[in-house]
Amino acid sequence: NILFIVGGAFVGLDKQIARRIGKKTLGFKADLKKNVKESATLIEQVEPGDLIRYGLIPEFVGRLPVVGTLHELDKPALIQILTEPRNAITKQYQRLFDYENVKLRFTDDALEAIAELALQRKIGARGLRMIIEDIMLDLMYTLPGQKKIRECVITREVVESKEKPITVMEKAG
Repeated sequence: NILFIVGGAFVGLDKQIARRIGKKTLGFKADLKKNVKESATLIEQVEPGDLIRYGLIPEFVGRLPVVGTLHELDKPALIQILTEPRNAITKQYQRLFDYENVKLRFTDDALEAIAELALQRKIGARGLRMIIEDIMLDLMYTLPGQKKIRECVITREVVESKEKPITVMEKAG
């Protein structure tokens, strides 16, 4: 048993589907935002015959018994990816900071800002790690030398303008 996962931008496939179901294709004076939504709903109706007419060979299409469509992730989905999986990236950094006896906390605003940056840069879920690593890089080098810090709070300001995070020191004495 072999699993095939095929993904990508099948530009023009929506026109194949529109022809099959008898829907008119886009014109010169079309509303682009409306057309993107219509194109997404058309792609959801893809059938193996559409893929063959698009140009894929029948032997290959026959090996794809299930065809599903993917949608872009929105902000709540990206926040969920940041926090909920057992091995979520925020939990990984919290574990790393635990080794230095420092509690790391991300505010809800910070998580939203990270998700907004990923959407703005159009880098999706894979780019979340890059954004967080950019934020945490300096902390990872400076924190081990500061023994009195007990908590580090990442806020929206830290994400957006690279300010220093809020740190809580232990009491003297």
